[in-house]
Amino acid sequence: MGWAIALHGGAGDIPKDLPPELREPREASLGYCLQMAVDALKAQKSPLDVVELVVRELENNPYFNAGRGSVLTNNGTVEMEACIMDGNTKNCGAVSGLTTVVNAISLARLVMEKTPHIYLAFEGAEAFAREQGVETTDSSHFITPRNIERLKQAKEANKVQVDYNTRPIPKDDKTPAPRGDSQLGTVGCVAVDSFGHLATATSTGGLVNKMVGRIGDTPIIGAGTYANKLCAVSATGQGEAIICATVARDVAALMEYKGLSLKEAADYVIEESAPKGTTGLIAVSATGEVTMPFNTTGMFRACATEDGHTELAIW
Repeated sequence: MGWAIALHGGAGDIPKDLPPELREPREASLGYCLQMAVDALKAQKSPLDVVELVVRELENNPYFNAGRGSVLTNNGTVEMEACIMDGNTKNCGAVSGLTTVVNAISLARLVMEKTPHIYLAFEGAEAFAREQGVETTDSSHFITPRNIERLKQAKEANKVQVDYNTRPIPKDDKTPAPRGDSQLGTVGCVAVDSFGHLATATSTGGLVNKMVGRIGDTPIIGAGTYANKLCAVSATGQGEAIICATVARDVAALMEYKGLSLKEAADYVIEESAPKGTTGLIAVSATGEVTMPFNTTGMFRACATEDGHTELAIW
């Protein structure tokens, strides 16, 4: 048994010719966050603290679809969501519809620790943030030029943009728009310490040109985010597909009820349960295993284990 950490920056139809100016900053950020997490685990920080720390850092990076880089709704606004869960206690907290909170994941943790509830959204969540004194800012802070352009492209094509599309969407493209999250980098982190304590955290801005009020898989316990005493899971991909497949909970359930290993359970969910081209996940087990399968073109991901294994990859 030993500690293990994994993090992701989103799965989707990531083109192999993704320009270096879009690829390299994300790779650098994942590498930085991975080392930050390793240092925190070695310093005996709790897995819950570690996953929050990592996701906060990724939320502050405008190259990912969470926090500062959140994509825009059909009204040109941001509606951010996040979820955090402690595996040993199954305590969890989730938020949706945030427009001013700098770090949605930290508000999700406060919902878990300071309220009798699990999930707060929209005006209620914003009011709770003000009450708790968490950092907020004008919503314009989250609206980047890149995401303004992506929304413009999506509106011109009358589509919900759901992948790492870095080129204009053809206006004559009649392909039905997939139902799900734009993964220009939903972020997540899972961790286990040397004592087998587990935690998971996920954060996202949703999908480009989504309807105002739409909620994806990220804050839904058992869909995009789940942890128990056996494993911790953070999913990424097309939100509606992940919700229907109860992706994160199914990994844990296959371990719990079928006795599968972490890798066997995660592979089954990705290969047999989640529709092809929709889903990726990262997961760690209580015994320090780590796995990062996906059925999309690629997934920004990184991991490290106490025995010295490290990985940072996209495709």
